[in-house]
Amino acid sequence: LRLILQTGSGAPGNRTPQYLKYEFIKMKNLIFAAKFPLINNFLLNLSKYNRLKIHNLFLENTVYDNSCSVLDVGTTADTHESNNILLQNTRNNKNISCLSDQDLGILKKKFPHVKNFYLGDGKKTNFPENSFDIIFSSAVIEHVGTFKDQIDFIKECIRIGKHQVFITTPNRYYPIDFHTRIPFLHWLPKKIHRFILKIIGFKFYSLEKNLNLLDRKTIIKIMESLNIQNYTILNHKFLYATSNLILIIKL
Repeated sequence: LRLILQTGSGAPGNRTPQYLKYEFIKMKNLIFAAKFPLINNFLLNLSKYNRLKIHNLFLENTVYDNSCSVLDVGTTADTHESNNILLQNTRNNKNISCLSDQDLGILKKKFPHVKNFYLGDGKKTNFPENSFDIIFSSAVIEHVGTFKDQIDFIKECIRIGKHQVFITTPNRYYPIDFHTRIPFLHWLPKKIHRFILKIIGFKFYSLEKNLNLLDRKTIIKIMESLNIQNYTILNHKFLYATSNLILIIKL
C-alpha cells in the first residue's frame, strides 16, 4: 500500500493524484473485507438497499423519464452492484452521461447504454449552460474539499443543469460514519475529529480535501450564499435515524 501511494506502482498511464486517491480507498476496503468478510458483505448489502431507496426518491421527486438527459457527477470506477445505482436502473435511457475525476473505462462494458463518459472536475466543467435536464450526484460533495469547494460544486451543477439538481450526501449526525465505519467520532468538532483520525491510522480521511461531512445547516448556508431559494432538503432515514440528506434544486 505504501509503495502504491509513494511511487504509483501499478498505475496505468500517468500516475495522477486522483488515481492514487482511489487506489488507496480500494486497498483500504480490500483489507477490511479480508479481515471481516461477513461484516463487509453485510455493510455492502445495507449500502445497496439504502441507495435503492434513495434512487426511488430520485424518481419520485424529479421530472425524470427515459427521455431525460442526465449527468451523473462523481461516478465511481467500481463495478460492484452496491455502487452506481443510477446507472444500473436507467438502462432504458440512452441520454445518461457520467463525469468523474477517475478513469471510467471499466464501466463501459457493464453500462453500454451510457452515452458519454467524461473525465473532469465537478467544480469546473467545460459544458455549456443548461446542458442536461437533470444533474445527479450521489455521495460526492463531501469529498470535493473545503466549504468553498462545496459551494463551487453546487454552483457548477446549477449552471449546467436545465430543470433540476439532485444531490445526496451522508448526514454528518448519523451515528456511524460509513467511510471509517466508526460510530460517533465524527460528531466531534471537525478539527478534533480529523486530529483523532490521523492518530488512529485514518490519515486519508483526516484531510479536509478527502472528507468534509455536511449537515442540514451547512447545506442551508450554501444555499443562502448562492442566493438559491427554490430548493428542498429531504431527510432519508435508515434504521430510524437520518442517514442521508438529499438536496433538490428546481432551476
